[in-house]
Amino acid sequence: MAEERPPREIIDALRRMGLRAPDTATGERLTGGVSSDIWRIDTPDGLVCVKRALAKLRVAADWRAPVERNIYEARWMRRAAAAVPGSAPELLGQDEEAGALAMAFLPGDAYPLWKAELRDGRADPAFAALVGTTLARIHAATAGDLSVAADFPTDGIFYDIRLEPYLVATARAHPDLAERLHGLVATTQANKRALVHGDVSPKNILCGPEGPVFLDAECAWWGDPAFDLAFCLNHLLLKCLWTPAARDGFLACFDAMAESYRAGVAWEPPADLERRAAHLLPGLFLARVDGKSPVEYIVDEADKNRVRRVAHALLTDSPEFLASVRQIWTEELRS
Repeated sequence: MAEERPPREIIDALRRMGLRAPDTATGERLTGGVSSDIWRIDTPDGLVCVKRALAKLRVAADWRAPVERNIYEARWMRRAAAAVPGSAPELLGQDEEAGALAMAFLPGDAYPLWKAELRDGRADPAFAALVGTTLARIHAATAGDLSVAADFPTDGIFYDIRLEPYLVATARAHPDLAERLHGLVATTQANKRALVHGDVSPKNILCGPEGPVFLDAECAWWGDPAFDLAFCLNHLLLKCLWTPAARDGFLACFDAMAESYRAGVAWEPPADLERRAAHLLPGLFLARVDGKSPVEYIVDEADKNRVRRVAHALLTDSPEFLASVRQIWTEELRS
């Protein structure tokens, strides 16, 4: 893409962070996000990635969120890097006034996006296992740490940009499931145990040479780690409709991530966390076709109905194990 001049407010934010950004600086607006302006900027000190939170997200629904979430994203990056070095990009600075942060730019040739890999049918269970292991290590390092809890007073933000647009909005679309979906909200809010990323999705994970690198922690929250696990596993199930030829690989990635994550759960009985994730997953599954943020690659009504059928069955008769969710979805795909 052609180089262009970044907005003035981006340059000013970089300067307030103490980074060199001349008026003549050029860059490239990066795509893929709905909640922030993201730029690659060429500075005298090298390439920098700048992210500025938007008050209104780029989706069809009227979905708004406070820009101070950028503060908590930077805090998540620091905590994650301390728990697992390399699991987040290097944070270079933050301008709270502008709701912007700067981080090291990670080139796509060395850090391909996991979503792009999956889209192209490259489903690697070994990498999925690393995602599960790394996520569990971040949760384990922060579990029960009251200093982390104090740094993330984000109950309201998490509700506004995760629980309401996904579960509450879906309850409005499916009144017969509303009691169950509202129950998932209550359970998620009640289990505050560790630092949650809130958007663990293949679009926010780079396949780095040393392992996964997590991006876009705008939903960072002191809460239920089962949410992160369920949120990512949900994408591995939905991808079966996007790239059907790689279905078996996606399901193998589901198994590998679930197993590796469960092996790292030390802050509570693993079966308890798995149960909450298994209950939550079908709610998130349904939300990606009937909530405020539907996945862009499920457009066929027959495919949407497959998701609805499976989600309805699982929400009506809640499974205890993640393998049960996977099995019922597998049966639907084979029917």
